[in-house]
Amino acid sequence: MPLTSFTAQVLRDNISEILSLKKMVKLTMIARVMDGLPLVEGLDDGRDLKDADLYKQQAKALFKTYQVGILKLQGCQLKLVLTYIIEGRVCFLTLCDRSYPKKLAFLYLEDLKNEFERVYGDQVETAARPYAFIKFDTFIQKTRKLYLDTQTKRNLAKLRDEIFEVHQIMTRNVQEVLGVGEKLDQVSEMSSRLTTDTRIYAEKARDLNRQKEDLVIDSILQVQVFWRLSFSFTGRARYPGFYLPEASA
Repeated sequence: MPLTSFTAQVLRDNISEILSLKKMVKLTMIARVMDGLPLVEGLDDGRDLKDADLYKQQAKALFKTYQVGILKLQGCQLKLVLTYIIEGRVCFLTLCDRSYPKKLAFLYLEDLKNEFERVYGDQVETAARPYAFIKFDTFIQKTRKLYLDTQTKRNLAKLRDEIFEVHQIMTRNVQEVLGVGEKLDQVSEMSSRLTTDTRIYAEKARDLNRQKEDLVIDSILQVQVFWRLSFSFTGRARYPGFYLPEASA
């Protein structure tokens, strides 16, 4: 899919920073939400990390204090970032350099989550001892290698996709705003047309009322003329019910 001018500009503005990143996933841990029981820990993680034991203790303390639910948070500790997702019964946590792209950190955890749920999803509640699923470390190490270097084509593609998604959302939002503007114009036009039609109706109603008044007046005048004519005849003027005497000569 060709990049739009907006996306290309964003990439030009950020590509040097992206290419300069070569930060590692330092630590990976998986624990049960219900009681904080550690289920898996990356065995090769933290070997090049100073104070690795301290970070592990902080992670275990976190496992015992978080709330159940779907949550994505980040806690900063010096130059490192603790990133984790909680979904259902399991928490997936990783420790990365602070400048490691957040998008890749979450994607890394999502990959672990999907595979862990597929393999051990129905065994989480019955696990009775710490690190019951330590064999999952093999998958952790393989996946970790894929995310070690942000310069790999795979990870750069993910970052470009993220930028493109942002652009698509912005474009869609602008189109929605324009669409709302068109709808408002239509409503305004309909309102104006309704006002005009109402004015015309009111004028026609007044004309009709005037015509009714004129008709009543005409009827009264006709009755008066009839009476006058009835009494103006020479000789006897007949009126229903009685006779008038003839006028003397």
